[in-house]
Amino acid sequence: MKKLVALLLTLLLVPVMIPAMAEGPTLRIAVDTNASADGLRAVIEKAREDIGVNVEVEIRPGGDEGDNLVKAWIAAGEVPDLLYYNSGSKLLEMDPANNFVDLTAYPHIVDRLADSFKGAVTVGDAVYGVPLTSSQAGAILYNKVIYEELGLEVPANWQEFLDNCKACADAGYYGLIGTFGTSWSSQVLFLGDYYNVVTGYPTFAADFEAGTAKYAITPSAVRSFEKYTEVIPYYNPDYVVATYEDGVEYLAEAKGAHWIILTQALQNIDSLYGRETVDEIGVFCVPADDGNNGLTVWVANGIYVNKNGAHVDEAIKFIEYYISDAALDVYANTLLANGPFCIKGYQMGDNAYAAVAKDMQAYFDAGTTYVAQEFECAIKGANCESICIEVGTGAISAEEAAAIYDDDCYKMAVQLGFNWD
Repeated sequence: MKKLVALLLTLLLVPVMIPAMAEGPTLRIAVDTNASADGLRAVIEKAREDIGVNVEVEIRPGGDEGDNLVKAWIAAGEVPDLLYYNSGSKLLEMDPANNFVDLTAYPHIVDRLADSFKGAVTVGDAVYGVPLTSSQAGAILYNKVIYEELGLEVPANWQEFLDNCKACADAGYYGLIGTFGTSWSSQVLFLGDYYNVVTGYPTFAADFEAGTAKYAITPSAVRSFEKYTEVIPYYNPDYVVATYEDGVEYLAEAKGAHWIILTQALQNIDSLYGRETVDEIGVFCVPADDGNNGLTVWVANGIYVNKNGAHVDEAIKFIEYYISDAALDVYANTLLANGPFCIKGYQMGDNAYAAVAKDMQAYFDAGTTYVAQEFECAIKGANCESICIEVGTGAISAEEAAAIYDDDCYKMAVQLGFNWD
């Protein structure tokens, strides 16, 4: 007993090393519960050491509850110094001109932003945010071990992709993994094909939001639904009920060759199967018919500076640091990325997934990326998932799916106050 007491007293006398606060104010940054804050917290610790800026993380609700809270903050003039919020069309709801700092006054910050992200935080001529996290994509994950065994190459066009699916199915693998039991995953082919829609119709998003373009009368848009009908023969037999977790298993364990999914699945494969397995997974875009290929990207949500806050200079200093190579290295070493960071000139280190640092980065380097439609257009049909499942199971044709989706979007447009009549 005496030895135990002595040990406890010794431990109590050992100094606890707490990172010293820098001189100056402590900034608040509000992030929602859906955001992984580990990388952010790591950068905040390094920022205190490197640039002498203190930042405190405040967690707010996500979803509609969080949106309403942010709107209440704005109405009451209580917006934190730094706010994490949506990029893309939802940014307009925040009246950014009156609430956030226009970063075009800081060209050294804006010039670091990749065009794909910059467009998602631009309103008029003003640029308002920097990315909190890395990007991800709606793409095709494939098992490189199966490809090597069968002598397959990354397809140059859609027909070659179908040929690869058939070759894998003929060899006894699932040619294409479907996980419609997790309903959101059913729409990734439709959403991930958006690069090809825009290639065929560059102003589609603006015209669709204005009510002058429709899926049913736009060939490149109907084509997204046609692709669903063409892959049906290659799915796993249980694709209607298989879940996202099943998809992770089927791809990681080489039961299936391809999975059309968000690249966040790389982290799931890594956490369950380890680094050796995740490095056996590659990524390519949803191919175009003509081989004019590109990647549909979900860029990060933004960090915005409260223009009416008391610490604007310190907040600007922090976001300038946040997109520096030093800070990105800290972030990437803390939380492995699901896609490239939308920062010009930044190259991820050796610890990055090969599927990200090589496969996906190649699209970014070539300038062949485009943001998903939701970043350009506020209108998305509420029944997108169910429509994709119907066409993906052969219950309706591609033409029917396009017409039904147009009707579904009409209802959403009316709710949002758009004049589609």
